[in-house]
Amino acid sequence: MKSTFYDSNGRPVAYTKDDVHIYLFSGEPVAYLDNGSVYSFSGRHLGWFENGWIRDNSGQCVFFTENATGGPMKPMKMMKPMKSMEQMKPMKGMKEMRPMQPMDSLSWSELSGEQFF
Repeated sequence: MKSTFYDSNGRPVAYTKDDVHIYLFSGEPVAYLDNGSVYSFSGRHLGWFENGWIRDNSGQCVFFTENATGGPMKPMKMMKPMKSMEQMKPMKGMKEMRPMQPMDSLSWSELSGEQFF
């Protein structure tokens, strides 16, 4: 399933076309989804993906998809930019230990856009 990830301002920042690998619209591969977690390609645990929301490691919302349920009020979505040609995905590093999942927050994370990745 294809999904676009929008930030707290409704700006489309990233997307997935295979429900695993996350790309910026510049074509840069930045993260991947694994069993409800979001990891950088270096193996760093970035956050959680659940109910259409990507949350940071403290449970605050960073991105939402069109199908997101719950969470804070979603802003109006901006138009998606053209996707650039996707770059080759880097090798996946050893995943760091998955932290304990925090309670979901109804607030937005201070991490925005590409800063999250």
